[in-house]
Amino acid sequence: MKVTMTVNGATCSGEVEGRTLLVSFLRDTLHLTGTHVGCDTSQCGACVVHVNGRAVKSCTMLAAEAEGATVATIEGMADADGTLSPLQQAFQDHHGLQCGFCTPGMVMSAAALLAENPKPTEHEVRHYLEGNICRCTGYHNIVKAVLAASGQDLPAVAAE
Repeated sequence: MKVTMTVNGATCSGEVEGRTLLVSFLRDTLHLTGTHVGCDTSQCGACVVHVNGRAVKSCTMLAAEAEGATVATIEGMADADGTLSPLQQAFQDHHGLQCGFCTPGMVMSAAALLAENPKPTEHEVRHYLEGNICRCTGYHNIVKAVLAASGQDLPAVAAE
């Protein structure tokens, strides 16, 4: 079947099988490999994208379900000239990444949080990101990055 959607501001189409996941369509058909496949069970959050403005684990959605939708991936977060978004820059400035595997999903989830709640508390950030797993950072600097991107003073982030 043919699917058409707007991805990062551009209309994209492709042929898919009915069982093709959105993450596979993005990675394999559109070659947008910033969206990662981590667990294949929707637990890690590495595949988070925005579909019609909502954070979605793209390993849980069929590409056909995104027919006509507006999809945003990590590749669409930066400006066309490569300038990082304020959130991406905060992740860099506050060392909110190490190996980088979880980073696209973390950034996309954090962007959804900040769209819903522009000034979240530390607790709200931690709660919102519970669906994203990072095996490297211990989350402290990710939380700091999200708070910094929200324009808030950075408290001493407590250990988990």
